[in-house]
Amino acid sequence: MNTTPEHDSRMANMTFASVYPHYVTKVEKKGRTKEELHQVIEWLTGFDEKRQQELIEEKATFETFFKQANLHTNAHLITGMICGYRIEDIQTPLTQQVRYLDKLVDELAKGKKIEKILR
Repeated sequence: MNTTPEHDSRMANMTFASVYPHYVTKVEKKGRTKEELHQVIEWLTGFDEKRQQELIEEKATFETFFKQANLHTNAHLITGMICGYRIEDIQTPLTQQVRYLDKLVDELAKGKKIEKILR
């Protein structure tokens, strides 16, 4: 599935700091913890909680965020639909990586076991 250049640009320029509070709200509203969220983000990116906080304070864009990330070798196993896109069919690597993160947060909020989320 191809995304538009405008969509890809919007994803690249969005800051992690602007989305992070929404992730926290989403998971906590469903009875999950901020610590579990950090665990999921660390699994995908290699960023520990301290580094995640630094990226928030730096107002790092998702482009910068994922350039610095050490993406987990099993990230390609994250599949399914998120925001109307089938993740495995997204052609733009950065957009796909952002959707990986969205999908993991979604799975956490839906009550999926951590062991299943961390493929």
